[in-house]
Amino acid sequence: MKSWYLLYCKRGQLLRAKEHLERQTVTCLTPFISIEKVVQGKRSVVSEPLFPNYMFVAFDPESIHTTTINATRGVSHFVRFGTQPATVPEAVIEELMQAEHDTIIDPETPCPGDTVMITEGSFEGIQAIFAETDGETRSMLLLNLLNKQIKQSIKNTDFRKL
Repeated sequence: MKSWYLLYCKRGQLLRAKEHLERQTVTCLTPFISIEKVVQGKRSVVSEPLFPNYMFVAFDPESIHTTTINATRGVSHFVRFGTQPATVPEAVIEELMQAEHDTIIDPETPCPGDTVMITEGSFEGIQAIFAETDGETRSMLLLNLLNKQIKQSIKNTDFRKL
């Protein structure tokens, strides 16, 4: 009887494992989410797996043996309880398939009003308040210099969130 199982894949080989498993007529589910984060100084939205390195697979162990799945490129092992691979309830899979994943913001990415520390340049070591993004690679920060609020555009790589 066809059931859902949880696989752990080798690091960075989730898509490779999915491709090889689908060739073996195994149903695969890897939910992805969109995350807004700063990547190489640019604020962008990237798609990442909801459960990194984990994949839900559905197959009938009487027609495809678990050792065949385990030997597939990119697959590390089954998640097990004791000696048997753990089965995932159908309700959990249906919930994952129907869930709409909104774009979320990475906790390390500053939002307006967050306190940041400038790490590079002439203002190094000064705390500031993140005001807004200024293009793809720069942001506007509010600096308190001599009891006066100054708005300054600084590269995204030159500060970090506190």
